[in-house]
Amino acid sequence: MKTNDIGLQVKDTIVLVEKLNKLLANYQVYYQNLRNFHWNVSGPNFFELHAKFEELYTAANESVDEVAERILTLGGRPLSSYGEYIENSTIQEAKEVHDSKEMVSITRDNINTLLDFEREALETASEQGDEGTVTLMSDYITAKEKVVWMLSAYLR
Repeated sequence: MKTNDIGLQVKDTIVLVEKLNKLLANYQVYYQNLRNFHWNVSGPNFFELHAKFEELYTAANESVDEVAERILTLGGRPLSSYGEYIENSTIQEAKEVHDSKEMVSITRDNINTLLDFEREALETASEQGDEGTVTLMSDYITAKEKVVWMLSAYLR
């Protein structure tokens, strides 16, 4: 059986690369939504939300790079065009959102979508003995669950 550079079965990693590319596409749209909200938030919660959206898009930018590099490590090709991102993303572009609570709600929903993809990737990676991807996804899940809790508390 053919293995990739890190010793995993190529036939197995093909499915994982597809899942990670879906995650990557969703991360890119999520990232752009956060940039949109950071630029366009207004109102009495401007300062805290402006800073929070920046914190979240900074973390998302790092995750985008890590996911793309993991795809490369597995021997795949990361999606890399806006067209590919839109075509492969479940997360929708947030256009013309002006209400700050709606921005927070969309952000929470986007994070929950990312969590779904991360849990799927974690399960697939675990079945394949891909500890590197398992660790990456586990770290993402832990961090995102806390953010979802905080955003949910904000919305109550």
